[in-house]
Amino acid sequence: MQLMCFFDLPVATVKDRRNYRIFRKFLMKNGFAMIEESVYSRMVINGNARKAVEDIVRKNKPPKGIVALLTVTEKQFANMELIVGECESNVVSTTEQVVVV
Repeated sequence: MQLMCFFDLPVATVKDRRNYRIFRKFLMKNGFAMIEESVYSRMVINGNARKAVEDIVRKNKPPKGIVALLTVTEKQFANMELIVGECESNVVSTTEQVVVV
């Protein structure tokens, strides 16, 4: 199973931004991977593991904002369709080499 974490946290004040950073770091330290901004996912083995992770997320949620948790099966997660638009890149791709003497 995949445990999805969606969140919408305020970033209006310095304290809000700090809480946002702390929560993101907490998620990453606890095995969540970013799918996109404010959407993270973590694999859990069974219902007991899911409950344990949900409990620690509840204990570490920021004082303001919304945090939502959703459990999906591996099959549902694998069927997720990613639709990506064009991405502008400033990276120059070349095989030329510069030699500085």
